[in-house]
Amino acid sequence: MSGIVIGTSGTGKARKPATLLARYANRHGLIAGATGTGKTVTLQTVAEGFSAMGVPVFLADAKGDLAGIAAPGTAKPAFVKRLEGMDLPADGWAACPALFWDVFGQQGHPVRVPVSEIGPLLFARLLNLNEVQTGVLTIAFKLADDEGMLLLDLKDLRAMLAHVAERAKELTTEYGIVSPQSVGAIQRGLLTLEQEGAAGFLGEPGVDLADLMRVDRDGRGVVSVLAADALLNRPRLYGTFLVWLLAELFETLPEAGDLDRPKLVLFFDEAHLLFDDAPEALTDKIEQVVRLIRSKGVGVYFVTQNPLDIPERILGQLGNRVQHALRAFTPRDQKAVRAAAETFRPNPRLNTADAIMELEVGEALVSFLDAKGAPTVVERTLIRPPASRVGPLTPAERATLMRTSPVAGVYDKLIDRHSAYEMLRRREESAASPENEAPAPSGGYRRPDPFQPPEPASGPWEAPRPSRRRTAARPPASVAEEIVGAMAKEFGTQVGRKLVRGILGSFLRR
Repeated sequence: MSGIVIGTSGTGKARKPATLLARYANRHGLIAGATGTGKTVTLQTVAEGFSAMGVPVFLADAKGDLAGIAAPGTAKPAFVKRLEGMDLPADGWAACPALFWDVFGQQGHPVRVPVSEIGPLLFARLLNLNEVQTGVLTIAFKLADDEGMLLLDLKDLRAMLAHVAERAKELTTEYGIVSPQSVGAIQRGLLTLEQEGAAGFLGEPGVDLADLMRVDRDGRGVVSVLAADALLNRPRLYGTFLVWLLAELFETLPEAGDLDRPKLVLFFDEAHLLFDDAPEALTDKIEQVVRLIRSKGVGVYFVTQNPLDIPERILGQLGNRVQHALRAFTPRDQKAVRAAAETFRPNPRLNTADAIMELEVGEALVSFLDAKGAPTVVERTLIRPPASRVGPLTPAERATLMRTSPVAGVYDKLIDRHSAYEMLRRREESAASPENEAPAPSGGYRRPDPFQPPEPASGPWEAPRPSRRRTAARPPASVAEEIVGAMAKEFGTQVGRKLVRGILGSFLRR
């Protein structure tokens, strides 16, 4: 059965490989350990193994050093010594095919998501809204759906919120109470979000999931590296993107059942940012997706310093585990050591709790699922160094890889389609047009009754003035405008279906 050999346990003739079986790689996993204990190197080794077997990988590069996976490694003395101790050859240094992504478009291809695909629940988390404010935001999304308006970027959402505030009394009966204070709070949050650089993240072209699931011409899975060093300073934006990615994969990919290898593997570094300050409802939905997305052929691996950073219900879904050293300096650290030790299948030859605190750099306690799908007993394991570079790329190397990327130029230019902002502005302009003003009264003129004969004129005869309806007069549409209008209506219908489900909508309907 094929798999990834990440290291060896034991010594001498008792040495045996620690193998992550490809068949059970979609049962998710955890890579944990204190800073400097080697968990990032382990992540890189595992990601290389998936790429070599033809599985695409998406990973968040929290410190900028995982970008080195796109360059061949070198024979560092520490790595050579470790390989010799494992009876493995100290050669074969090679790079992995890689794509670089960046929410801010600086260290990779821009990552954008239309507002409508984020949905009100995730937006509420992004803006830290309370229950009442979340309700008002939901009304704005629903009204946009009902009236066929696309919500693509921040200006669309801000215009729609202003429109909702103007029609607050009218909307109360059908949609619910709209509080001006709540609208103001949401608008302030959007302004702050815009100043933090999120405006570039919300819009089109939205990232195509197919570009995150690429395989190169040699059959190797492409590693998509998300530059997250600057993104970590905006933890809500980081968490929102990762949760959106999970939800979108779950909604888009068909059921696959048990495969010989996953379709895609995700590594979420600094995983605690997904759950910090998250409402319980959102955590529940993440748990459901993590539990069910494996049937879509997707494996999720959380990378964090402390296993307690992961909610217990999600931690229980992680079948493949690598635990690097933990330091028990505080009561919480001691609790983390005990919790980590208790989650492993006990090994009668090993005191797991003591071993966690004794592990050296490059060592880990490992337990993977065996051929029957059961966790193996925990083993103290020496981790194999990666074949690619451990460390960052130079700016010139990164620029060269981006220039020759298969998606070069696809996402670089922002597209601003005819959407809610433009539609609402056109309504305002039409309503304010002089042609829509009521005719000024002149003399004793009275609108004639079409069912009565005209009264005789008392003065010189004048032809009746044509009546004007008090409706918005639209200028004749050009061919381009008619095409855009038809496309907007069609796309509005498609996006409307997404708005109804929102984020993780399949569960909300259950």
